[in-house]
Amino acid sequence: MIALPDKRIVVTGGAGFLGSHVIRRLEDIGCRHAFAPSHLDLDLTRADAVERLFVEYRPEVLIHLAAVVGGIGANRANPGRFFYDNAIIGIQLIEAARRHEVEKTVVAGTICSYPKFTPVPFREEDLWNGYPEETNAPYGIAKKALLVQCQAYREQYGMNAIFLLPVNLYGPGDNFDLEASHVIPALIRKCVQAVEEGRSEIVLWGDGSPTREFLYVDDAAEGIVLATERYDKADPVNLGSGTEISIADLALKIAAITGFTGRIVWDASQPNGQPRRCLDVSRAEREFGFRASTPFEAGLRETVEWYRSHRLAAHA
Repeated sequence: MIALPDKRIVVTGGAGFLGSHVIRRLEDIGCRHAFAPSHLDLDLTRADAVERLFVEYRPEVLIHLAAVVGGIGANRANPGRFFYDNAIIGIQLIEAARRHEVEKTVVAGTICSYPKFTPVPFREEDLWNGYPEETNAPYGIAKKALLVQCQAYREQYGMNAIFLLPVNLYGPGDNFDLEASHVIPALIRKCVQAVEEGRSEIVLWGDGSPTREFLYVDDAAEGIVLATERYDKADPVNLGSGTEISIADLALKIAAITGFTGRIVWDASQPNGQPRRCLDVSRAEREFGFRASTPFEAGLRETVEWYRSHRLAAHA
Protein backbone atom coordinates (compact mmCIF):
# COMPACT_ATOMS: atom_id res chain seq x y z
CA MET A 1 0.00 0.00 0.00
CA ILE A 2 1.36 3.38 -0.98
CA ALA A 3 -0.05 6.70 0.32
CA LEU A 4 -0.31 8.86 -2.80
CA PRO A 5 -1.28 12.35 -1.51
CA ASP A 6 2.26 13.20 -0.36
CA LYS A 7 4.05 11.67 -3.36
CA ARG A 8 5.45 13.43 -6.41
CA ILE A 9 3.57 11.77 -9.26
CA VAL A 10 4.21 12.10 -12.99
CA VAL A 11 1.51 10.97 -15.41
CA THR A 12 2.80 10.65 -18.96
CA GLY A 13 -0.01 11.41 -21.37
CA GLY A 14 -1.58 13.37 -18.52
CA ALA A 15 -3.02 15.96 -20.87
CA GLY A 16 -4.70 13.29 -23.01
CA PHE A 17 -8.04 11.54 -22.81
CA LEU A 18 -7.33 8.98 -20.08
CA GLY A 19 -4.48 10.91 -18.50
CA SER A 20 -6.54 14.03 -17.78
CA HIS A 21 -9.11 11.92 -15.94
CA VAL A 22 -6.35 10.20 -13.94
CA ILE A 23 -4.91 13.59 -12.95
CA ARG A 24 -8.39 14.70 -11.84
CA ARG A 25 -8.84 11.51 -9.81
CA LEU A 26 -5.47 12.00 -8.12
CA GLU A 27 -6.46 15.56 -7.20
CA ASP A 28 -9.78 14.29 -5.85
CA ILE A 29 -7.98 12.03 -3.35
CA GLY A 30 -5.76 14.88 -2.19
CA CYS A 31 -2.61 14.54 -4.30
CA ARG A 32 -0.84 17.90 -4.28
CA HIS A 33 2.08 17.05 -6.54
CA ALA A 34 0.64 15.34 -9.64
CA PHE A 35 2.27 16.50 -12.86
CA ALA A 36 1.29 16.05 -16.51
CA PRO A 37 4.23 17.09 -18.72
CA SER A 38 3.17 18.19 -22.19
CA HIS A 39 4.29 16.18 -25.20
CA LEU A 40 4.94 19.53 -26.86
CA ASP A 41 7.67 20.18 -24.29
CA LEU A 42 8.97 16.63 -23.96
CA ASP A 43 9.17 14.30 -26.96
CA LEU A 44 9.42 11.01 -25.08
CA THR A 45 10.74 9.16 -28.11
CA ARG A 46 14.01 11.06 -27.40
CA ALA A 47 16.30 9.79 -24.65
CA ASP A 48 17.36 13.30 -23.66
CA ALA A 49 13.73 14.36 -23.16
CA VAL A 50 13.06 11.30 -21.00
CA GLU A 51 16.08 12.12 -18.86
CA ARG A 52 14.95 15.73 -18.55
CA LEU A 53 11.55 14.58 -17.32
CA PHE A 54 13.10 12.70 -14.40
CA VAL A 55 15.57 15.47 -13.55
CA GLU A 56 12.98 18.27 -13.64
CA TYR A 57 9.99 16.53 -12.04
CA ARG A 58 11.78 14.07 -9.71
CA PRO A 59 8.87 11.60 -9.60
CA GLU A 60 8.44 9.18 -6.75
CA VAL A 61 5.59 7.52 -8.67
CA LEU A 62 5.41 7.22 -12.47
CA ILE A 63 2.10 6.41 -14.21
CA HIS A 64 2.85 5.76 -17.87
CA LEU A 65 -0.23 6.37 -20.04
CA ALA A 66 1.32 8.15 -23.04
CA ALA A 67 0.72 6.22 -26.26
CA VAL A 68 0.25 6.61 -29.98
CA VAL A 69 -3.20 5.11 -30.52
CA GLY A 70 -6.11 4.94 -32.93
CA GLY A 71 -8.80 2.74 -34.41
CA ILE A 72 -8.45 0.07 -37.09
CA GLY A 73 -7.85 2.61 -39.86
CA ALA A 74 -5.09 4.41 -37.99
CA ASN A 75 -3.42 1.11 -37.05
CA ARG A 76 -3.48 -0.06 -40.68
CA ALA A 77 -2.03 3.22 -41.91
CA ASN A 78 0.73 3.51 -39.27
CA PRO A 79 1.95 0.05 -38.17
CA GLY A 80 5.60 1.08 -38.08
CA ARG A 81 5.01 4.28 -36.15
CA PHE A 82 2.63 2.59 -33.72
CA PHE A 83 5.21 -0.11 -33.02
CA TYR A 84 8.28 2.12 -32.72
CA ASP A 85 6.85 5.06 -30.81
CA ASN A 86 5.01 2.95 -28.25
CA ALA A 87 7.95 0.60 -27.72
CA ILE A 88 10.69 3.23 -27.51
CA ILE A 89 8.72 5.57 -25.23
CA GLY A 90 7.90 2.81 -22.77
CA ILE A 91 11.32 1.15 -22.80
CA GLN A 92 13.12 4.43 -22.16
CA LEU A 93 10.73 5.53 -19.41
CA ILE A 94 10.92 2.23 -17.51
CA GLU A 95 14.72 2.18 -17.75
CA ALA A 96 14.93 5.79 -16.54
CA ALA A 97 12.55 5.01 -13.68
CA ARG A 98 14.89 2.21 -12.63
CA ARG A 99 17.98 4.41 -12.81
CA HIS A 100 16.33 7.22 -10.89
CA GLU A 101 15.02 4.76 -8.27
CA VAL A 102 11.37 5.68 -8.70
CA GLU A 103 9.38 4.13 -5.86
CA LYS A 104 6.62 2.74 -8.08
CA THR A 105 6.03 2.53 -11.83
CA VAL A 106 2.59 1.87 -13.30
CA VAL A 107 2.41 0.97 -17.01
CA ALA A 108 -0.82 0.89 -19.02
CA GLY A 109 -0.83 -1.77 -21.71
CA THR A 110 -3.65 -2.52 -24.13
CA ILE A 111 -6.35 -5.08 -24.78
CA CYS A 112 -4.89 -5.27 -28.30
CA SER A 113 -2.05 -7.38 -26.89
CA TYR A 114 -4.31 -10.41 -26.46
CA PRO A 115 -4.26 -13.14 -29.14
CA LYS A 116 -6.79 -12.78 -31.94
CA PHE A 117 -8.78 -15.85 -30.87
CA THR A 118 -8.51 -15.59 -27.09
CA PRO A 119 -11.25 -17.60 -25.31
CA VAL A 120 -13.92 -15.35 -23.78
CA PRO A 121 -13.70 -14.03 -21.14
CA PHE A 122 -10.05 -12.98 -21.63
CA ARG A 123 -7.96 -14.16 -18.69
CA GLU A 124 -4.55 -12.68 -18.02
CA GLU A 125 -3.03 -16.17 -18.29
CA ASP A 126 -4.03 -16.29 -21.98
CA LEU A 127 -1.98 -13.24 -22.95
CA TRP A 128 0.81 -15.27 -24.57
CA ASN A 129 -1.28 -18.00 -26.20
CA GLY A 130 -1.21 -16.66 -29.76
CA TYR A 131 -0.59 -13.73 -32.10
CA PRO A 132 -2.71 -10.54 -31.81
CA GLU A 133 -5.30 -9.53 -34.40
CA GLU A 134 -3.33 -8.45 -37.46
CA THR A 135 -4.59 -4.88 -37.86
CA ASN A 136 -3.34 -3.82 -34.42
CA ALA A 137 -0.62 -6.41 -33.76
CA PRO A 138 2.34 -3.96 -33.99
CA TYR A 139 0.77 -1.73 -31.35
CA GLY A 140 -0.25 -4.66 -29.16
CA ILE A 141 3.16 -6.31 -29.31
CA ALA A 142 4.99 -3.06 -28.56
CA LYS A 143 2.91 -2.65 -25.43
CA LYS A 144 3.28 -6.30 -24.41
CA ALA A 145 7.06 -5.93 -24.57
CA LEU A 146 6.76 -3.44 -21.72
CA LEU A 147 5.19 -6.14 -19.56
CA VAL A 148 8.27 -8.27 -20.15
CA GLN A 149 10.48 -5.32 -19.21
CA CYS A 150 8.53 -4.66 -16.00
CA GLN A 151 8.75 -8.31 -14.96
CA ALA A 152 12.44 -8.60 -15.90
CA TYR A 153 13.32 -5.45 -13.95
CA ARG A 154 11.34 -6.67 -10.96
CA GLU A 155 13.28 -9.96 -11.03
CA GLN A 156 16.75 -8.49 -11.56
CA TYR A 157 16.56 -5.11 -9.83
CA GLY A 158 13.65 -5.45 -7.41
CA MET A 159 11.81 -2.68 -9.26
CA ASN A 160 8.18 -2.18 -8.21
CA ALA A 161 6.58 -1.98 -11.66
CA ILE A 162 3.01 -3.09 -12.38
CA PHE A 163 1.21 -3.60 -15.69
CA LEU A 164 -2.48 -2.96 -16.37
CA LEU A 165 -4.57 -3.99 -19.38
CA PRO A 166 -7.42 -1.51 -19.92
CA VAL A 167 -10.19 -2.53 -22.31
CA ASN A 168 -11.62 -0.10 -24.92
CA LEU A 169 -12.30 3.24 -23.22
CA TYR A 170 -14.96 5.84 -23.95
CA GLY A 171 -16.33 9.01 -22.39
CA PRO A 172 -16.17 12.81 -22.41
CA GLY A 173 -12.96 14.14 -23.94
CA ASP A 174 -12.45 11.19 -26.30
CA ASN A 175 -10.90 11.57 -29.76
CA PHE A 176 -13.64 12.18 -32.36
CA ASP A 177 -11.36 12.47 -35.40
CA LEU A 178 -12.77 9.96 -37.89
CA GLU A 179 -9.27 9.20 -39.22
CA ALA A 180 -7.95 8.13 -35.84
CA SER A 181 -10.84 7.56 -33.43
CA HIS A 182 -12.08 4.35 -31.88
CA VAL A 183 -15.53 2.91 -32.52
CA ILE A 184 -17.73 4.76 -30.01
CA PRO A 185 -16.64 8.33 -30.82
CA ALA A 186 -16.69 7.50 -34.55
CA LEU A 187 -20.27 6.20 -34.29
CA ILE A 188 -21.39 9.19 -32.24
CA ARG A 189 -19.92 11.67 -34.70
CA LYS A 190 -21.39 9.90 -37.73
CA CYS A 191 -24.86 9.67 -36.18
CA VAL A 192 -24.93 13.27 -34.90
CA GLN A 193 -23.75 14.65 -38.25
CA ALA A 194 -26.25 12.52 -40.16
CA VAL A 195 -29.10 13.87 -38.01
CA GLU A 196 -27.98 17.46 -38.49
CA GLU A 197 -27.50 17.08 -42.23
CA GLY A 198 -30.72 15.12 -42.75
CA ARG A 199 -28.95 12.11 -44.24
CA SER A 200 -30.87 8.84 -44.45
CA GLU A 201 -27.96 6.42 -43.97
CA ILE A 202 -24.51 6.01 -42.47
CA VAL A 203 -21.80 3.57 -43.59
CA LEU A 204 -19.87 1.57 -41.00
CA TRP A 205 -16.87 -0.74 -41.37
CA GLY A 206 -17.14 -4.53 -41.22
CA ASP A 207 -20.33 -6.53 -40.81
CA GLY A 208 -21.27 -5.56 -37.24
CA SER A 209 -20.71 -9.05 -35.81
CA PRO A 210 -17.60 -8.48 -33.62
CA THR A 211 -18.15 -7.86 -29.93
CA ARG A 212 -16.39 -5.35 -27.72
CA GLU A 213 -16.24 -4.48 -24.06
CA PHE A 214 -16.10 -0.84 -23.03
CA LEU A 215 -14.98 0.94 -19.87
CA TYR A 216 -16.06 4.48 -18.99
CA VAL A 217 -13.00 6.69 -18.69
CA ASP A 218 -13.74 7.82 -15.11
CA ASP A 219 -13.97 4.18 -14.06
CA ALA A 220 -10.65 3.47 -15.79
CA ALA A 221 -9.04 6.37 -13.94
CA GLU A 222 -10.33 5.04 -10.64
CA GLY A 223 -8.97 1.58 -11.43
CA ILE A 224 -5.53 2.94 -12.29
CA VAL A 225 -5.33 4.99 -9.10
CA LEU A 226 -6.49 2.06 -6.96
CA ALA A 227 -3.85 -0.18 -8.55
CA THR A 228 -1.21 2.48 -7.97
CA GLU A 229 -2.15 2.59 -4.30
CA ARG A 230 -2.74 -1.09 -3.60
CA TYR A 231 -1.20 -3.47 -6.16
CA ASP A 232 2.45 -4.50 -6.11
CA LYS A 233 2.69 -7.80 -8.00
CA ALA A 234 4.31 -8.87 -11.27
CA ASP A 235 1.17 -10.35 -12.86
CA PRO A 236 -0.71 -8.16 -15.38
CA VAL A 237 -4.26 -7.12 -14.48
CA ASN A 238 -7.29 -6.56 -16.73
CA LEU A 239 -9.30 -3.37 -16.25
CA GLY A 240 -12.79 -3.59 -17.71
CA SER A 241 -16.50 -3.79 -17.10
CA GLY A 242 -16.87 -7.52 -17.75
CA THR A 243 -19.70 -7.16 -20.31
CA GLU A 244 -19.67 -7.30 -24.11
CA ILE A 245 -21.85 -5.91 -26.88
CA SER A 246 -21.79 -6.50 -30.64
CA ILE A 247 -20.82 -3.58 -32.86
CA ALA A 248 -24.21 -3.90 -34.58
CA ASP A 249 -26.07 -3.56 -31.28
CA LEU A 250 -23.77 -0.73 -30.23
CA ALA A 251 -24.57 1.14 -33.45
CA LEU A 252 -28.31 0.75 -32.81
CA LYS A 253 -27.91 1.97 -29.25
CA ILE A 254 -25.95 5.07 -30.28
CA ALA A 255 -28.38 5.76 -33.13
CA ALA A 256 -31.26 5.74 -30.63
CA ILE A 257 -29.45 8.05 -28.19
CA THR A 258 -28.52 10.54 -30.92
CA GLY A 259 -31.89 10.40 -32.64
CA PHE A 260 -30.64 8.92 -35.91
CA THR A 261 -33.46 6.93 -37.49
CA GLY A 262 -31.91 6.22 -40.89
CA ARG A 263 -30.34 3.09 -42.33
CA ILE A 264 -27.05 1.60 -41.15
CA VAL A 265 -25.04 0.19 -44.07
CA TRP A 266 -22.23 -2.25 -43.32
CA ASP A 267 -19.17 -2.17 -45.60
CA ALA A 268 -18.01 -5.78 -45.36
CA SER A 269 -14.98 -5.03 -47.57
CA GLN A 270 -13.43 -3.35 -44.53
CA PRO A 271 -11.97 -5.38 -41.63
CA ASN A 272 -13.92 -6.37 -38.54
CA GLY A 273 -10.90 -6.46 -36.24
CA GLN A 274 -10.75 -8.97 -33.40
CA PRO A 275 -13.84 -11.26 -33.40
CA ARG A 276 -14.67 -10.88 -29.69
CA ARG A 277 -13.46 -8.93 -26.69
CA CYS A 278 -14.68 -9.46 -23.16
CA LEU A 279 -12.50 -9.59 -20.06
CA ASP A 280 -12.35 -11.62 -16.90
CA VAL A 281 -12.12 -8.72 -14.43
CA SER A 282 -12.01 -10.78 -11.23
CA ARG A 283 -8.30 -10.21 -10.56
CA ALA A 284 -8.71 -6.43 -10.35
CA GLU A 285 -11.55 -6.75 -7.85
CA ARG A 286 -9.71 -9.36 -5.82
CA GLU A 287 -6.32 -7.62 -5.75
CA PHE A 288 -7.24 -3.95 -5.35
CA GLY A 289 -11.00 -3.69 -5.07
CA PHE A 290 -11.80 -2.27 -8.48
CA ARG A 291 -15.21 -2.78 -10.08
CA ALA A 292 -16.61 -0.57 -12.85
CA SER A 293 -19.67 1.37 -11.66
CA THR A 294 -20.93 3.44 -14.61
CA PRO A 295 -23.93 1.90 -16.44
CA PHE A 296 -23.10 1.63 -20.14
CA GLU A 297 -26.07 3.58 -21.47
CA ALA A 298 -25.54 6.36 -18.94
CA GLY A 299 -21.91 6.62 -20.00
CA LEU A 300 -22.91 6.74 -23.68
CA ARG A 301 -25.39 9.55 -23.00
CA GLU A 302 -22.73 11.55 -21.15
CA THR A 303 -20.35 11.08 -24.07
CA VAL A 304 -22.93 12.15 -26.66
CA GLU A 305 -23.83 15.25 -24.65
CA TRP A 306 -20.15 16.15 -24.24
CA TYR A 307 -19.59 15.81 -27.98
CA ARG A 308 -22.58 17.98 -28.82
CA SER A 309 -21.45 20.75 -26.48
CA HIS A 310 -17.72 20.57 -27.30
CA ARG A 311 -17.86 19.81 -31.01
CA LEU A 312 -15.49 22.50 -32.26
CA ALA A 313 -12.82 21.55 -29.72
CA ALA A 314 -13.38 17.83 -30.35
CA HIS A 315 -12.90 18.28 -34.10
CA ALA A 316 -9.80 20.39 -33.57
